[in-house]
Amino acid sequence: MRTLSLLTFRIRQQVLEWSGAWWFLLTLVVQAVIAPLIGLFIWSAVYPDDPSITRYYVAIILVTLMTESFEQHTFSNRVYDGTLSHELLRPQPVVLGVIGENLAIRGWLTLLGAPIVLVTAIALHTTFAWQSVLLAIPGIALAAVLIFLFTFLLSLTAFWTDRVHPVVGFGSQLAFLFGGTAAPIGLLPDGWARIAEALPFYGMHGLPAEIASGKQYDGSLGYQLGWVAVLTIAAAAVWRAGIRRYTAVGS
Repeated sequence: MRTLSLLTFRIRQQVLEWSGAWWFLLTLVVQAVIAPLIGLFIWSAVYPDDPSITRYYVAIILVTLMTESFEQHTFSNRVYDGTLSHELLRPQPVVLGVIGENLAIRGWLTLLGAPIVLVTAIALHTTFAWQSVLLAIPGIALAAVLIFLFTFLLSLTAFWTDRVHPVVGFGSQLAFLFGGTAAPIGLLPDGWARIAEALPFYGMHGLPAEIASGKQYDGSLGYQLGWVAVLTIAAAAVWRAGIRRYTAVGS
């Protein structure tokens, strides 16, 4: 209960702090929706008579807004400027503050980006079955966890390098190519599609968007949970190694 109370407090605190940066938040919204919108225009032009394409990409836009992570900025910068030391002295896990800020930013992005999703759906006459949307909710939640863990894992390289942004940028490109944003996984050549479906990136964007679009999948939650476990273990191991290095250098 104490952990939940602390997390709730950090989320509320970060929501208020970010409320004064709504112009910057709008730029983050634009950055988040550009790639899915480009994919939407390209693939809907290639398959103009397939409504599932527009439905899929409208879902991708919403999933992206709800799951974006920026730990290469919000966390790594604290490593670089030394303010992480203050976080380490607090009687609570550092990751609580990271998660709280993450959820606050995602909430703002979803709120500010919702009109874009709505206008796009109306303009393209896109509708969703409410049953499919409900089925997609657990997948979207796990996608949000996956993206946070992946971004946080890459952001932990700030303990060893000052070039964390290219590292996270490379990871984002992999997610763009193999996660279903550049092209729906079903449209990739069979070999590449099998690879994409085995990697964690598909569970970050394409899978929940496909479920929301009406496709049914058995075992999808198991696939996402498996990668959540892998990334959690990896992030915990890198965190311990990074903190040992950080404190050694700081002392």
